[in-house]
Amino acid sequence: MKKLFHILYVAVASVALLVLLAILVTSVSPIYSFRKPQPFSGPDIYNPYSALDTVQGWQRANFHTHTRVKGPFPPNEAEADAQETYDVYKSLGYDIVTFSNHNELTEHPFDQTLQVNVYEQGYSPFKFHKLVFGSKKVIHWDPLLPILTSQMQFELDYLGKGSDFIQVNHPYRTIGLTKMDMEKLTGYEIMELDTHVSTQNEYWDQALSAGHYSFGLANDDLHHARNPHLIAIRCNFLCTPSARYEDLKKTLLTGCYYAMRVPDYGNGDWDIKREKNHQLPGIRQIGVVGDTLQMTLTQKADSIRINGQDHATLLLSLDTDNIRYILGADEPYARFTAYFPGGEVIYTNPFARYDASVKDTPFNNEHQPLNRVLTVLWNLFLLACMAGTVYLFVRLYKRK
Repeated sequence: MKKLFHILYVAVASVALLVLLAILVTSVSPIYSFRKPQPFSGPDIYNPYSALDTVQGWQRANFHTHTRVKGPFPPNEAEADAQETYDVYKSLGYDIVTFSNHNELTEHPFDQTLQVNVYEQGYSPFKFHKLVFGSKKVIHWDPLLPILTSQMQFELDYLGKGSDFIQVNHPYRTIGLTKMDMEKLTGYEIMELDTHVSTQNEYWDQALSAGHYSFGLANDDLHHARNPHLIAIRCNFLCTPSARYEDLKKTLLTGCYYAMRVPDYGNGDWDIKREKNHQLPGIRQIGVVGDTLQMTLTQKADSIRINGQDHATLLLSLDTDNIRYILGADEPYARFTAYFPGGEVIYTNPFARYDASVKDTPFNNEHQPLNRVLTVLWNLFLLACMAGTVYLFVRLYKRK
């Protein structure tokens, strides 16, 4: 019995030391001296809807979609393959579906001209996950326990080198992601919106208020295409000429789209769900005239809220299908949220102050400055911890 306990002890200790070593190795990172928050400013207003073509109209899309994958231990908890998943979405009124399996590039099920190379990157149990668009291969390196903002920033910068753009996934479910982190992190272009319990998107405003511009997408993060309660509850409407990647890329990087929360119509009845999903309210017209922001809806909303700096409510209009707001010269940005009687919610991309004579958009793509001293000290500390872990592992198996 004593020998059995000893074997069990060695096995458990070995696994613990190996896990610790993996955490230490993936924690190697530069340390940044993050720039102070700088709200948007300038004489001009960035209009993400300047390319809106009302004749072309909107195309409905979901970008965060998981399907069945090969292997004995599918990591995506998805029972449906890409073709079945696409067919279900199509029946619900979707025009565009991209497949973003964990750490794997998934081929389009029937048309390679519609292929979009996108995957969900991240192994961390903290769920610091990203959608990586336009990468030719999967980047597997990931900090397992990103306890420092610098580790998350390094990850975003590293992924950005081999991709076209990045979406930060479900920040509301990322363990340890704080307001301070949102005020510092850069290197992404899109924020995933809408929690299961709130439509406020405060974390988006935290980043926007710090001067970190991004667009917003609301996605199903689908794993179960056969469950009517979990599909078609988030979506996006893009003004794009096609579902080909080059058109999607241009649209997603210029902002001519809006995100939406959709009720679980039918409470499990697929027929009702399909019918109601083809009758959604939407945006008829949106844009900027001078300093006036304006939006017109296809149906009357219970309320339309305009949020600005520090998540403040700039204007609230009730029982209306249109709204106008003059963005003051000292107001950094504004975004619209429309609430409908049936429970649908529309989120627009933000209009932000900037100087068009200096740059084309409010995005700030400058890398965060490196703190060389802290970088050396942090990584020496990790190296010492790694050496200590290896020493303990060796001692564990060393015979007297």
